[in-house]
Amino acid sequence: MAILEVGINLGVRNLIEIKYYSSSDNLLDPNLRAGFLSALESFTNEVFGDDINVVSLASFKLVCYCDLVALPNDPSNSQPLLSYAIIEKETDAEIVKKLLSQLNSHFLNRYSLNDIFSKKDKYFKIFADRINAILGDLRLKTEDRFRSIF
Repeated sequence: MAILEVGINLGVRNLIEIKYYSSSDNLLDPNLRAGFLSALESFTNEVFGDDINVVSLASFKLVCYCDLVALPNDPSNSQPLLSYAIIEKETDAEIVKKLLSQLNSHFLNRYSLNDIFSKKDKYFKIFADRINAILGDLRLKTEDRFRSIF
């Protein structure tokens, strides 16, 4: 039970990405993943009137939490602030979703909307420490948790 990767996207732009474990040998461009998740969020919202929650794949699950944000002077141009986690199949998706909700909340408290919309991704790298603190030992696989005890 572990979180393999976590990140925060604004629309089709990746703001921060942390890989705890490599989920495959094929490295996917973070902005390509952000575009895919943004399109998936838009599709589920428009077609089903619902938010993307958990996408179950053969070996992993993709858990998402989304808040719509917009600059105060341009409320019609809202974009999804989407936190995502790629987790092992056995990991409880509901617990991870609550943690992603906390990530979004902390992120929005830490950075102004103007910064979120205008700054480059390296500006947000320092937030990785906060992410690690929120996720705690869920970012470790079971065998790594045992290793840290002994």
